[in-house]
Amino acid sequence: MQFHALEHLVRRFQERSRIRLLSKMARDWDERARKNARHYIATGRDQWSDEAFFESGRKTVCQDIVTDLENICQGKSPSTMRIIEIGCGAARLTSALAEMFGEVHAVDVSGEMVALAQTALTGKTNAYVYQNNGCDLSTVPALEFDFAYSNIVFQHIPSRQVIDSYVKDVYRLLRPGSLFKFQVQGIAGRGRPDDTWHGVSFSEEQAKDMAERNGFEMRYCWGANTQYFWLWYFKRP
Repeated sequence: MQFHALEHLVRRFQERSRIRLLSKMARDWDERARKNARHYIATGRDQWSDEAFFESGRKTVCQDIVTDLENICQGKSPSTMRIIEIGCGAARLTSALAEMFGEVHAVDVSGEMVALAQTALTGKTNAYVYQNNGCDLSTVPALEFDFAYSNIVFQHIPSRQVIDSYVKDVYRLLRPGSLFKFQVQGIAGRGRPDDTWHGVSFSEEQAKDMAERNGFEMRYCWGANTQYFWLWYFKRP
């Protein structure tokens, strides 16, 4: 009985810690959005014009998506595909994705960022943006998706448990055989446990373990031990 009581207390403590972290993530990104959303999304400039900001998103999508269509589309036309983007910010990438894919569903933990994204996507009727809880995709309709993508988002999350929760929920929504392509922090020891800028790091072994634990095959990876550690997770049939 004492062991079960202690186990229950540990679980309660862990859940409260998780809730505090998710709340801090939302607060911190709301504050960054109010200060200078575009700079915190793309730190290469302090000030971005509309044209330059969204053109930078098109260039990133070209680099990450257009060069990798064999893995992403697997013979499908992009215009027929429904995709998920995790961490859309002010829609820098979402806007470009909506120009390429048939349907884009995007989430962000920050209500301030979501409002900016919705304004930026005015007129793009195939793009949908939701504020989520920072750890899963429960706000996204329970549809079948052909591809999931996240860029410069998980590198800011200081908890492997939170990232693992996202991976688990992507598995729930992805069509079997399809790809979740995303990037994590590969440099160890950069941030504190509650640092929402320098997120938790992954080694190649830890990334592979997370894939296997959640039903994915990590077929490729690139950039281990760097800030831009890219992972290709294919949902097992």
